[in-house]
Amino acid sequence: MIREHLKKINKPASPDGDLIDCVLSHQQPAFDHPKLKGQKPLEPPERPKGHNPTGMVTENFQLWSMSGELCPEGTVPIRRTKEQDMLRASSFRRYGRKPRRHVRRDTNSNGHEHAVGYVSGDQYYGAKASINVWAPRVANQYEFSLSQMWVISGSFGNDLNTIEAGWQVSPELYGDNYPRFFTYWTTDSYQATGCYNLLCSGFVQTNNRIAIGAAISPTSSYKGGQFDISLLIWKDPKHGNWWLQFGNGVLVGYWPSFLFTHLRDHASMVQFGGEIVNSRPSGFHTSTQMGSGHFAGEGFGKASYFRNLQVVDWDNNLIPLSNLKVLADHSNCYDIQGGINRVWGNYFTMEGLEEM
Repeated sequence: MIREHLKKINKPASPDGDLIDCVLSHQQPAFDHPKLKGQKPLEPPERPKGHNPTGMVTENFQLWSMSGELCPEGTVPIRRTKEQDMLRASSFRRYGRKPRRHVRRDTNSNGHEHAVGYVSGDQYYGAKASINVWAPRVANQYEFSLSQMWVISGSFGNDLNTIEAGWQVSPELYGDNYPRFFTYWTTDSYQATGCYNLLCSGFVQTNNRIAIGAAISPTSSYKGGQFDISLLIWKDPKHGNWWLQFGNGVLVGYWPSFLFTHLRDHASMVQFGGEIVNSRPSGFHTSTQMGSGHFAGEGFGKASYFRNLQVVDWDNNLIPLSNLKVLADHSNCYDIQGGINRVWGNYFTMEGLEEM
């Protein structure tokens, strides 16, 4: 069963030394979907108003492309899934999927702990943030640490819709401790729909230089250089698909609107922040770090940050947040502090577990 599934995920392609396959755009996993069979990726949509690129930033932020080898036009780079990747999963059928309860709702989150900023109570058509990248320590194969954006609609029962993007360290999914660029989606509260990256029919990649699921380099260092990635998710007003942009103007691809129920219209909540899994038994706590592994109050260069937080309104305008709220499930382990200034706009710093 695993080998048959691998045949579907790993399309025929010319592999490079980092096991990144350059797959013809119309042969990527998304086009296995019945509603996309025989089609090709869409043309770029209208960008949100208020998006003012300051020039194209480098796309060379991943280890696989450091050698200068990139995929040719008309193809997309896809990280090859290996047999040992699937064997690390809790089950064959759950490979590439998140456990349930990956959106912060309450403190009873099955070991998932969050430190997030969020807005709710309005109609949202996208979100943007610059996310500080670190390489946090993860205690074991069954835990992870991530920083991401969530675009959310629906109830917290069985019909929750989310679109997600950011970076994560997940030894179970990737087999190492590198921070990796990732995407995710679900339309039924992480039960049977959706997946990470391109591990199922869903996200349509349009970029030939960014490999979703590939390791990020450089990363930030404590009291040293800081590195962040800017991500924008927005709903195309014309076709209704949700697009993902990296940096100042690099389109990564889109989630077709038909994948969703509630998100076919708009989002009702946007979250930004960090999440870890604590797999230790009750009364004990994992040593897995969130972000930098240092408290939010230590500030820039020491604590992890999100900056320039914005949302997209009904008229496709990027606007600042007016009612950002912050919360942490376990503030003695992972805390968060919000603020606003002229340079960073709406921002917050958050903490990962310090040395125990």
